[in-house]
Amino acid sequence: MIPDSLTPTPPTQAQPAPGSLTAEQLRARVLHRDELCFVIDKPAGLAVHKAGRITDHLELYLPHLAEPGGEPPKLAHRLDRDTAGCLILGRTLWGLKRLGQMFAAGHVEKTYWAVAEGIPEAETGVIDLPLLKRIEPKSDAGFGRSSWTILPDPAGQPAVTDYRVLGTGNGRSWLELRPRTGRTHQIRVHCAAIGCPLVGEPFYGPERRPPGTLHLLARSVAFRMAFEYAPVSAVAPAPEHMRDALSACGWRGE
Repeated sequence: MIPDSLTPTPPTQAQPAPGSLTAEQLRARVLHRDELCFVIDKPAGLAVHKAGRITDHLELYLPHLAEPGGEPPKLAHRLDRDTAGCLILGRTLWGLKRLGQMFAAGHVEKTYWAVAEGIPEAETGVIDLPLLKRIEPKSDAGFGRSSWTILPDPAGQPAVTDYRVLGTGNGRSWLELRPRTGRTHQIRVHCAAIGCPLVGEPFYGPERRPPGTLHLLARSVAFRMAFEYAPVSAVAPAPEHMRDALSACGWRGE
């Protein structure tokens, strides 16, 4: 196996609008490719799969990555719609199963970048706060629907995030985050809990923002499918909507 790992390059165009992710655009976002998996750079603002009223999602475009006459790759995990960056896809049934096992065992190393409002008290630290999903029923146009949110709660599931401040500027901080667990909205809720909600946070910050503006990047992933396979490492470039804020905090580009 000869992996095709790519060095991130600055984006040359704006993020594609929903419904306009062409085959060429998706293929240009491939960061790593081998016979078992892809790692792609998911654009912010695009859900990974259909849910609720979402009609435009990444799974619609995965056939663009299939071999002629072959099956498209499948999601090995999820990223929030508003999160950009590294997303792993399985190309074979064994590869998909193996990736699921590695995620469950914590054997996939994930690193995130974020720009947060405010600056943590310590330059490095561990956020250890259990998280609970709270579901609230509500009425929507006469149909019974429910909404949910994630809250720190001792009764919730264990959730641990390591963080490091990489730079600061204009009252904001550029953070490197390494989640030890994979709870829904974990990084977003943990950052808000220490008084540093992410820039563009649509739910857990002081202001609601439109999708696609959240300053959260799945910066890199690293894993090894098995001893007989070479290690996989992929790094996603900073998306266009985060670059000015990162630069203000000391980032000097890719």
